[in-house]
Amino acid sequence: MILTEHPRPSHVFVHISDTHLPAERSPLYGSGADADSNLTLMLERLVSSGLKPDALLLTGDLVDRGDPSAYRRLRPMVEEAAAALECEVVWAMGNHDDRAAMRAELALAGSGAEPVTEVRWFGGLRAIVLDSTAPGAHWGEIDKAQLSWLIAELSTPAPLGTLLLIHHPPLPTVLDLAVTVELRGQSALAAVLAGSDVRAILSGHVHHPSFGTFAGIPVAVASSSAYGQDLAQPIGATRGQDAAQGYNLVHVYAETIVHSVVSLERGTDVGEPVAADEVGRRIGAAGIGWREA
Repeated sequence: MILTEHPRPSHVFVHISDTHLPAERSPLYGSGADADSNLTLMLERLVSSGLKPDALLLTGDLVDRGDPSAYRRLRPMVEEAAAALECEVVWAMGNHDDRAAMRAELALAGSGAEPVTEVRWFGGLRAIVLDSTAPGAHWGEIDKAQLSWLIAELSTPAPLGTLLLIHHPPLPTVLDLAVTVELRGQSALAAVLAGSDVRAILSGHVHHPSFGTFAGIPVAVASSSAYGQDLAQPIGATRGQDAAQGYNLVHVYAETIVHSVVSLERGTDVGEPVAADEVGRRIGAAGIGWREA
C-alpha cells in the first residue's frame, strides 16, 4: 500500500473576519450587502458540511459601529453554529468594535476599555489574541504594555507552537488607500516575534484574502463575510463590492499550516461531483492509505 505524503491534520480551524453587523439589521452603507444574511449563510454551510473544527476564529470588526445591539445578534448566531459544529469560539477586536461593549456582550475577560487580549489552548497548540485597535482611529498599533505581555507569554514555547490573532495584518497593503488604516509600528512587533514559536498570524481588516510573511512567519488574511474588495480596479482606486465574501480553513500539521480560501458564492457543477463515501472508496481502490501522525 502507498501511504499519503502527509497524515490528517492535528487541528482544524475556521478563520472568519469582518462580519460588520450593523446596529439594526439593514444593508451596509446604502448597498445591497446584508451582513446578517451573509454570515447566516456562511455558518449554515459550515454546519451542513459536517466539519468538526477545533474553533471558529473571528479576527475583528465583528460589528460595524460598536453597537451593543449588534453584538447581541452576533453572539447567538455564532455560538449556535459553534454548538452544532462542536467547537469553541475565539473573538478578536477590530477597529470597528468597541472594547467595553464587546467585552460586556460577548462575556469576555477583563474590564472596560482595556485591550481585549486572550490566550487559548487547543491541546498543545496555543492561540494568542492581540488587540491592534487604537480607540477613535481606524489604523492599528500594538502598545508597549501588550508587547511586554506578549514577550512574557512567548517566553514559554507551546508544544505545538502558537497561532497569533490580530485584526490589522502586519503586511504591505496592495490597496493604496489602506495605508491610512494600516498597522503602525510593525518593527516593534517584529522584534518580539522573531525567533518565537509563532507558526502563523491570522488577520482580517482589508476585506480580501492576502498572504505574506512577517518576521519570517506566514501571515494569512481572511476576506470579510459582509462585503469584499474589488482588486481589479484601476491602479490606485478602491471599490468595495457585495461579492468576494468568504472565510479561510486552517489545517495544522506537524510541519506546516495550510490556509484555504472558501468563497461564500457557489457556482454550478463542473465535472462530476463525488460524494465523501465514494472518495474514500476510490482512494482505497488506488491502493493508498493515510499516513499516521
